[in-house]
Amino acid sequence: MSRRTLAGGLAIAAAITLTTLPAIAEQASVRFPSAKFPLGSRSVPTKTMTNVARGIDLHTVRAGSATDGYTVTILMPSGRDYGTLSTAEATLAEVEATGETPSLQKVIRPSVADAPSQTVYMVRVGLWSLKDKTKAEKAAKKLKEAGLKVKVDYLGDDGLDTTGPWDAKVAMIDSKTFRGSYVASLGTSVAKREAVSSMAKARKALVGVNGGFFNIHTSPALRGEPVGASVVGGRLLSEAIPGRSAVVLRGRSAKITELETSVTAVSQDGERAEVKGVNRAAAVDELVLYTEEYGAKTPTGGSDVVLDANGKVVGVRTSGAAVPKGKRVLHGNGLASDWLGLHAWQDYTIEVVTKIVDLRTKKTVKLTPDLNVIAGGVGLVRNGKVKITAKRDGHDSMNMILRRHPRTLLGTTKNGSLILATMDGRQPGVTVGANFVEAAQFMRWLGAVHAINLDGGGSTAMVVGKKVVNKPADGSERAVGDALLVLPD
Repeated sequence: MSRRTLAGGLAIAAAITLTTLPAIAEQASVRFPSAKFPLGSRSVPTKTMTNVARGIDLHTVRAGSATDGYTVTILMPSGRDYGTLSTAEATLAEVEATGETPSLQKVIRPSVADAPSQTVYMVRVGLWSLKDKTKAEKAAKKLKEAGLKVKVDYLGDDGLDTTGPWDAKVAMIDSKTFRGSYVASLGTSVAKREAVSSMAKARKALVGVNGGFFNIHTSPALRGEPVGASVVGGRLLSEAIPGRSAVVLRGRSAKITELETSVTAVSQDGERAEVKGVNRAAAVDELVLYTEEYGAKTPTGGSDVVLDANGKVVGVRTSGAAVPKGKRVLHGNGLASDWLGLHAWQDYTIEVVTKIVDLRTKKTVKLTPDLNVIAGGVGLVRNGKVKITAKRDGHDSMNMILRRHPRTLLGTTKNGSLILATMDGRQPGVTVGANFVEAAQFMRWLGAVHAINLDGGGSTAMVVGKKVVNKPADGSERAVGDALLVLPD
């Protein structure tokens, strides 16, 4: 065998291709599909169904079998496990110099709706079965002692051809018989992360899943902040990232779309200023709005103007304090602080004008008490076709598009029913999760004509009643930024 194929006879496909699925027929109600499982060898899945409440069925779906094993991947000088052909060949030579027999693997990340395909190369050593991980770890240790940077990889995580297995939970909520409602929850505050089960318990939810991505790049005390639009009970609690996917919830209707938000402070003297953010850390010269749901102190090093429910300035203070109950705070630093000093005097009125626009319809979304919004991670399906908008939604990397991870997925059917699904992953031999293409195929198979990816990985969780029904990748439920809750009537 050539040294440029994986040792041990491992055969790995170079790319994923989109599986052609049958057209989705109009349905009188949401029903679990009778077609074969859309991934792997397309076998007949095993499934069990439990009726949660009127109009809500929970399905446990299992398919595939474990045939993937382990290999040792050599890291490139960049620290990544892949690189260009020339970089990979240089790395290959380094491994050969240690006396080992490496292999060069070509990997093609598939194209998506807004990003072209990408070809990269990996350098790997050896192949071991699922039960022989310790042997792979010993080989990795030997390579490390030779001065190489390496890691042990389970091949099911790669995102290339696999036989599975897959383990998913699917909640199907029938628009014709369900009489409850859908809401968003940020838990006790925007800044604080909280478990889905805790948020579900507080609202006595029938079903709950984790929501969108939260900001892991801010201060640890503020990492519950959603990345993208968040509306709870008609109150904008986090601004949108323009054009990114979101799900708009109103009563028992759910709509997947893209949103844009704007917030403007208008002083009674007629001067206007753009409010750059809502309930997040402020950058230089930014004006940021904080609501009582924030749950943290405003940033230091600027000025705060406290507004009552009618927009009257009831306090002017140095920043760095909590938001009083029933009040809002406009915070500014630098030029924004100067604007507040000139146009937000004690007893002035500051009108805070908030606007949300649905970018598909170009219409304004009214901020009524029954409105809730959760930011999606990536668009997957639109009008019944796979349409993965990874670049627009900020996730056009090899890791996010090709690699398999646990997924939390949301879809809507032609008749307005809602599908919530979790695909567990990162559990070798038990369940492999899905990449974006597979997640899109899975949601189409379930009957979704529109679908998005929510946060995933260790955040993936589904709660039914008081119980977490999936198996989170971290081994236990993770605290997250927000959740989508299905409430009884």
